[in-house]
Amino acid sequence: MARATRLLIAGCGDVGSRVGLRLADAGWTVYGLRRSVAALPAELLAVPGDLQLDSCPPAWPTGELDYLVYCAAATQHDEAGYRAAYVDGLRRVLGWLAQCGQTPRRLLFVSSSSVYGQQGGEWVDETSPALAEGYAGRVLREAERLALGGAVAASVVRLTGIYGPGRQWLLNQVRQGYRVASEPPLYGNRIHADDAAGLLAFLLQADAAGAALEDCYIGVDDEPAPLHEVVGWLRERLGVSGWAEQASVRRAGSKRCSNARARALGWTPRYPSYREGYAAILAEP
Repeated sequence: MARATRLLIAGCGDVGSRVGLRLADAGWTVYGLRRSVAALPAELLAVPGDLQLDSCPPAWPTGELDYLVYCAAATQHDEAGYRAAYVDGLRRVLGWLAQCGQTPRRLLFVSSSSVYGQQGGEWVDETSPALAEGYAGRVLREAERLALGGAVAASVVRLTGIYGPGRQWLLNQVRQGYRVASEPPLYGNRIHADDAAGLLAFLLQADAAGAALEDCYIGVDDEPAPLHEVVGWLRERLGVSGWAEQASVRRAGSKRCSNARARALGWTPRYPSYREGYAAILAEP
C-alpha cells in the first residue's frame, strides 16, 4: 500500500490551516509549523517552531517530505518585519530541509500581489513587470527569488486581498460611513480565504497528479472591481446611509489582476466576485 503524501506547512495560520484541512481530508499527512500550535486543527500534526530561530524545531518531521508550503505572515509591518518573516524565515526553512536531507517535490511560496506597482487600472498577469517600489513588494520579490532559486522546484502564488471570516476590515470601514473616491476608479483585487486555500490545495494536488506547474500564479477572483462599487454594494446590504466626516477608505495602487493562468489549469473560485463572498459572510450568524 502506497504511503500518504506528506506536506509541511510553515507558518500555518488561517489560510495554511484551511489548506491543511482540505488535504488531510484527501488522505494526505499534513504537518503544521507555527509558534503556538494550540490553534492548529486537530487533523494536522503539530510542529511547534519559530521561523525566527536558527535551530531546527525538535518536532520537525523525519523521513521524506513531498511538499512544502511557506505561508508565513509578517507580525511587524515595516521592512525589517517583512524581511524577518519572508526572507530570513524562508532561508531557515530551506536550511532545515537540507539539514534533514529532505528534497520535496515542490515548494509553494505564498506571496502577494503587492509586488506589482501598477497604479492606472491596468490588467496584470504573471508576466507583467513586478516592480513595486514600496518595501513590501521589494522584500517579497527578494523572497520569491530565494524560493525560485533553491534546490527545490518552486512555484510562487501571489495572493490578492484576502477577506473572509475574521477579516472584517472593509466591512468595518463601511459601517463607519467611510468614503472612497469614484474618479478615477480605484480597482481592487480580492480572494476569499476559502478560495486562497483552495487554490493552494489545487496546485499541490495538480502537481501530485503529474501536471506541469508554472513558476508563478496569481490568486484572485474573477472580477476585480472599483472600490467605490464594492463599498456601495456593502452599504446597501448593511443599511448604511450616513457618511463619516472627512474620512475615507485608503488604498494604494489601482490594478486588475487576472486569474487566467490558474483557471487554465482547471481551478475555479467558489466565490467568483465580492458579491458572492461578502454575501456568504453577511449570512453567517
